Formats: sequence, structure tokens, C-alpha cells
Amino acid sequence: MLERIVSGGQTGADRAALDAALEVGLEIGGWVPRGRRAEDGVVPGRYAGLVETEDDAYEARTELNVRDSDATAIFCFGEPAGGAAFTVDCARRIGKPLLILDLRHCSGDEAAERMRAWLDATGPRVLNIAGPRASEDPRIASAVAGILIPVLEQHVKGATGA
Repeated sequence: MLERIVSGGQTGADRAALDAALEVGLEIGGWVPRGRRAEDGVVPGRYAGLVETEDDAYEARTELNVRDSDATAIFCFGEPAGGAAFTVDCARRIGKPLLILDLRHCSGDEAAERMRAWLDATGPRVLNIAGPRASEDPRIASAVAGILIPVLEQHVKGATGA
């Protein structure tokens, strides 16, 4: 059963995933670049479960988050690009289950249903979430939150029998 959401703490998809996890009572974690580096300065302290890497490069934390999770889900509008594309490459190279949700081709409800089915099939305890940063796609944070919160709520309720 899903216990923890991890991400790299970047603006956009990463923080939306962390916020969704906190809202539904899941643990958060993951690796962030040295100095808690992010496009808006530093990753906020409210994400206390994030650990700094020895390197300030984004790629180091991406690889560690994929490695240390059981599966990775990518949210995007279009083909994964930039850091999201690197995350896809890491997951494939390391051999971790990977879900790419291209939100151009499915509604939020369809994406949520695909994610529920994938989570049921793969059964990760630790799930890495990635996608574009806010400056690359200003729509991504609200889209990720709108999909993840109900999916995670359902998994938390299922785990507690509520």
C-alpha cells in the first residue's frame, strides 16, 4: 500500500505532488539538490522530509528519487521534456515501473482512473512524482493536484479501511 510520495521539490508538478500527499496524510520525502536549489530560490522548509544531495545538479536528485522509489509517475502536457524526459530515461534504465500521463490526451478523470489502475497493478509503497516545473507549464501544478488528491485519498482510505 502506498505510504510515501517523493519528488525533487521543484516548482510545478513536484511541489503539487508533495502538497497533495501532505493534504491526505501521506509521508513525503525525496532528494533535492544541495542548498535545496529550485527555480524560485530554495525548496521551502515545509517540505521537511526532503534530503539534500552532495551535488547541486538537478540530475543527481532525479536519479536518486527514481532509484529510491518503487515506481515513478510523470505528469505532462505533451511529450516529457527537460527534467521530466531525464526522469523517464532514469526509470527505464533502472527498470522501475513508469506511468506517463500526457494530459493533452485525457481528462483529469481519465488520468485519475489510469493512475488508480496503475497503482493497483504495481503496488508501490514509495511513489516518485515528476513533471515540468511551473515556468515550463503554468497549468501543471493545478492539474497534478486535481488528479492526485482524490487518487491518494482513495488509497489512504483503502489502507485504513475507512
